Amino acid sequence: MTGHTDPGRRAVEVELQIDQVTAVTATEATATVRCILGPVRRGARFDRIRDAVEGIDLELTQIRVHHRSVEELDPVHTALVTLRGRGVRHLRSASPGSRWQVVRGTNPPTS
Repeated sequence: MTGHTDPGRRAVEVELQIDQVTAVTATEATATVRCILGPVRRGARFDRIRDAVEGIDLELTQIRVHHRSVEELDPVHTALVTLRGRGVRHLRSASPGSRWQVVRGTNPPTS
């Protein structure tokens, strides 16, 4: 499945599924994620958590795959990502018996 594209090359809908949140500060979180709608590009903005009331405003600032920094993550692939902004405290790791948390947002517009 690929993200919704706009013929005018504007923002593209993307989703990341949170597996494990490994580090959290007041404004930054590092997490292992799986891309479920994308590809997701560095600079993507996430404004909601699926099935949650809390609002977020997070920017994807880094994507690392096999210890290497990359610019985008394709669907079904897993990566270690850094998210910065408001709402990182709402991110949580998956646990047995609970649904995985999914963050939704948009890629930055292409030039």
